[in-house]
Amino acid sequence: MIGAWLLLVAAITVEVGSTAALSKTHGFRDPGWTALVLAGYATSIWLLALVIKQIPVSIAYAVWSGLGTAGIVVIGLLFLGERIDVLKATALAMIIVGVVVLNLHTAH
Repeated sequence: MIGAWLLLVAAITVEVGSTAALSKTHGFRDPGWTALVLAGYATSIWLLALVIKQIPVSIAYAVWSGLGTAGIVVIGLLFLGERIDVLKATALAMIIVGVVVLNLHTAH
C-alpha cells in the first residue's frame, strides 16, 4: 500500500511540473515544450491509473487533484510571480481540509 502512495506522490509531482511548464508551450505553438507537457500529463494519468488498483479512485483522485492544486499554487507563488490574497488562501485551505476529511472518513 505504501508503494501506491509513493506512486500517487510521483503522479502529483509530474502533474504539477507539467502544469507549471504549461505557459512555456505558448498556446501549444512550441513543439518541444508542448511534447514535454503532454508527456508529463500522460505520465501522471498513467501513474494515477496504477494507483487506483490499490487505493479507491475517490480517494486517489481527491488527493491527486487537491494536492496538485495546492502544489501549483506554491509553485506559482515561489517561481511564477503570482500573488496570494485572503480569498485564495482560504480557498486553498478549504481544498486541503476537504482532502483530509475525505481521507479520514474513508478510513472509518
